Amino acid sequence: MSDTAPTQDRVLVINSGSSSLKFQLLAPGDGTVDASGIVERIGLDHGAARISAGEKESHFTGAVPDHVEAMRIVENLFADVGISLTDGRISAVGHRVVQGGALFDSPTLVTDEVRDSIHDLGRLAPLHNYAAVDGINGARTLLPDVPHVAVFDTAFFAQLPAEAYTYAVPRDFAERYDIRRYGAHGTSHRYVSETVSAHLAEQGQDVSDLKQIVLHLGNGASASAVRAGRPLDTSMGLTPLEGLVMGTRSGDIDPSVYVHLNRQSGLSPAEVDTLLNKRSGMKGLCGMSDFRDIAAAIAAGDEVAKTAMDVYAHRLRKYIGSYAFVLGGLDVITFTAGIGENSAEVREAALAGLEAFGIELDVEKNRVRAKGIRDLSAPGSRVKILVVPTDEELAIARQADEVARSL
Repeated sequence: MSDTAPTQDRVLVINSGSSSLKFQLLAPGDGTVDASGIVERIGLDHGAARISAGEKESHFTGAVPDHVEAMRIVENLFADVGISLTDGRISAVGHRVVQGGALFDSPTLVTDEVRDSIHDLGRLAPLHNYAAVDGINGARTLLPDVPHVAVFDTAFFAQLPAEAYTYAVPRDFAERYDIRRYGAHGTSHRYVSETVSAHLAEQGQDVSDLKQIVLHLGNGASASAVRAGRPLDTSMGLTPLEGLVMGTRSGDIDPSVYVHLNRQSGLSPAEVDTLLNKRSGMKGLCGMSDFRDIAAAIAAGDEVAKTAMDVYAHRLRKYIGSYAFVLGGLDVITFTAGIGENSAEVREAALAGLEAFGIELDVEKNRVRAKGIRDLSAPGSRVKILVVPTDEELAIARQADEVARSL
């Protein structure tokens, strides 16, 4: 074995939740993934972890008391598959952070002050930011001499114009309690919209004023309107509850539902919040949140599942129509994330009957499963209809690497 240290060209991406920690080691240039895995049930005596590196795998079961111990387990898992995290190959650690508030509009080198600010922003995203800080603390303990970079889900949408991010509530309340549209999934929307621009430019299309709608459709779902590379609107708001119908979230709803349910059912505000975030959406409508199950139920004649799909598609169409007007026209609609990339039924339901607006889906192409960027537009469609796989880990890695190289 050579004593020469590996080239410092890998980024470790960390996505930390309150009880889990996902990780991936990859090359920010070409996206080569060396290894990926997850630590689960952090804080419990019966935790579990696993890693995959090509054909090699390793597993762990046992106590995972906190995120510092989770990172030690991650280090051991990497060693099990023949990869050292401390031999100099890692140029940066990129941390996914959901909420950057008004403070962070770009990837940011993590210092103690930045970490504390991320923690303070937990008041806007308590389920996410506190966990991100735990992950940052664990990773900095393991890799203290490597630059750690926070990449914020909200950063892309920090560029929204005031008319899009401002809510019509008293200004003093908005300023005092940081009430505005922050959006989410911004790392994905940025990656996909930039990928679309590059793809169309390679085909000879002028993309200097490209008007595009990106539909990030997973268990959580969001839409964005992007013109000339800048976001003009997005569907998620102060929290990820606003916007599209999702797997377990209601999306747009009359705010007075909170008051109504409190008065009529006796549910507390916290209980209503749980109802709308975890028991609503497709799960609330038809008892299922996996679109494969929903599609199978519809095929079997389940009218409840069909109505749920109709509600889902109706909300999508409302956003497509409104964003086309916000953009002042429309050049391309892009579907991404698990449902957007894989559900032909959702794409067809969302775009059916829009031919008069220049949006024509090739139904046969739409039903063919394939990898990579796909053009599903019918020959006469004025609007491009694309499927573009998202890669948030690669996007985080590239942004973290860029910050590290600037030091």
